[in-house]
Amino acid sequence: MSRKIIHSAKYVSEKFEVGPGEVANKALFDIEFPKGHIGVKSFDVNLIDEQGNSVPLYETYFHHWFAVKYIVAKGKNMSDDPNDPTGGPIYKRNDGTCNGGILPLYWGLGSESRGTVSNLPHPFAVELGNPANITEGWEERWLFSLMVIDTRGTKDRKSCTECRCDQFNLPENFYNVTPDIHGKPLSPEYKGGVFCCQNGFQCKLEEGFQAPRRKLALRYKITWVDWDQDHIPVRFYVLDSTDRVRTNGSETTHDCLAEYTIPENISNDPFHVQKASIPIEKGGYLIYGTAHMHTGVVNATLYGQDGRILCTSTPRYGTGTKAGNEKGYVIEMSVCYPKEGSIKIKDGEIMTVESRYKNEFTTGAMGHMYFYLADRLPHTT
Repeated sequence: MSRKIIHSAKYVSEKFEVGPGEVANKALFDIEFPKGHIGVKSFDVNLIDEQGNSVPLYETYFHHWFAVKYIVAKGKNMSDDPNDPTGGPIYKRNDGTCNGGILPLYWGLGSESRGTVSNLPHPFAVELGNPANITEGWEERWLFSLMVIDTRGTKDRKSCTECRCDQFNLPENFYNVTPDIHGKPLSPEYKGGVFCCQNGFQCKLEEGFQAPRRKLALRYKITWVDWDQDHIPVRFYVLDSTDRVRTNGSETTHDCLAEYTIPENISNDPFHVQKASIPIEKGGYLIYGTAHMHTGVVNATLYGQDGRILCTSTPRYGTGTKAGNEKGYVIEMSVCYPKEGSIKIKDGEIMTVESRYKNEFTTGAMGHMYFYLADRLPHTT
């Protein structure tokens, strides 16, 4: 099978602004994206300033970015009346098992973005823009959901990056008026996480600290091929180690929390393990695996039903001051590329995802396992 021409393009998102201690938690609709019937091979993102320089994590913490697919009626502008139900947007989530709109991304990482490889091996790719799969009169579009925290001048940088509620200047009646992930009032026991890092929220600063506001953007690079029958499509899965799976007869329901708190360590155990066992409706050959985790991570592992290890993703922590090697931050999560055809997941197989952190009080911890499955291998039908 001949290698295909791989196209590559770099784009820059619209700018957004942050000041010292401030959170930007935003959705950027209708981002630039390659057109046509294509197969995406990689999607890499960097956080930059107005001069195009990479912003170090100790200045602005890159909590996460998600690339999310949606469809809209052709010609519809997202700045039109948001209450107009006609013409979309209709969100198209990944093949993972989380409920509703939780973790819907097709690509997405956080502080580890600059160091983590996203490339899919030949001939596998994420198929997009297939006219047969798009309703007449509609079109695929993409958005970035992103969260960054400007930690310049903050009293406790680490607590800000964990969205520790007591480090933020929260609005009055915050717990009464803020819905949790299930739409109920947020519990006063909620000590930290994304609900305390809403757009415009402010982490507490050292007295008298001042620095200019700055404009930031996401610079992203996408590589792709023009789709033909030689390419093999893959499905993208996100499994969440907080998913509380319930089975009632033939019906399985999922309850992903997306984040969790590691309590104060009152044992001698050096690690905290969070895990979930999750049935996968449609299996396939494992092509790629990695994980999105936060500072304090030891590793994340995906197990098959028989206990075999399918993929373990481990962090690399920075040792310096340059963007991409910031001391104490997770700057890379390792990637699994199993030998082609060596790992097959059965339809209905119960997978276990396990996230392991240092056993110390941590808020907003995440344990998201990412992997791609293919229905077939090259030279097979």
